[in-house]
Amino acid sequence: MNVLARNNVTFAGPESGTTVMLAHGFGCDQNLWRLVAARLEDRFRLVLFDHVGSGLSDPDAWDAELYSSLDNYADDILDIVDELDLTDVVFVGHSVAAMMGVLAVAKDPTRFAKLVLLTPSPCYLDHDGYVGGFSRADVDELLESMESNYLGWSRTMAPKVMGTPDRPELEDELTESFCRNDPAKARVFARTTFLSDNRADLPRVGIPSRVVECLHDTLAPRSVGAYTHEHIAGSDLVTIDATGHCPQLSAPDATAAAIAAFAAPA
Repeated sequence: MNVLARNNVTFAGPESGTTVMLAHGFGCDQNLWRLVAARLEDRFRLVLFDHVGSGLSDPDAWDAELYSSLDNYADDILDIVDELDLTDVVFVGHSVAAMMGVLAVAKDPTRFAKLVLLTPSPCYLDHDGYVGGFSRADVDELLESMESNYLGWSRTMAPKVMGTPDRPELEDELTESFCRNDPAKARVFARTTFLSDNRADLPRVGIPSRVVECLHDTLAPRSVGAYTHEHIAGSDLVTIDATGHCPQLSAPDATAAAIAAFAAPA
């Protein structure tokens, strides 16, 4: 299978210079990076893609069992950088894609120079001494709602994720993004996202890393950002003055600035 077609890989910016790879989160596709990409493409070579099961990825590549693990999404990322023979990549992962980046870097750090985790969560479930933001009952209810009425779930959940009631056009865009996804594939991806626990993988990251959190985030509270920062040695933590889980839409200037300042060569 053609790796680039499988993941609908696209490019922006100059053909030389620092490569920044932008990976989208659950329910989205690479289009949600467009505002940040427009602010970065004059300085960086951008590589964008759609996870299998999302956007314009190859539908024939989808396998429910295979993509019930974040490890296989990480393998796809490694396939892309191998196919393009990329080195010194600055990987930027939003939400669950941040943990895909953690896994990819842990598997093959030779391809990557830096890691940016945008509103990451290594585990959405609360555990003793750890606040992920969701109880198991919360997640079960979320998954059951998706199962019974996916479109209704999308219209209810997207505004909560975006967190911008004063900017309904952003909530509408995320709703439309959710609704474009195949419900069966989205349910598998949601289960993989909300039930994964990658806390033990954070110390495996051995490259310079930046954790970028929002001041108010209903999906990944600031305790999660602090935990991620604390467990990745040498990482730094940047807090954007923004509300919601998708600052690449709600605060593209601040998001692009946080990425660019870290990605730029010393």
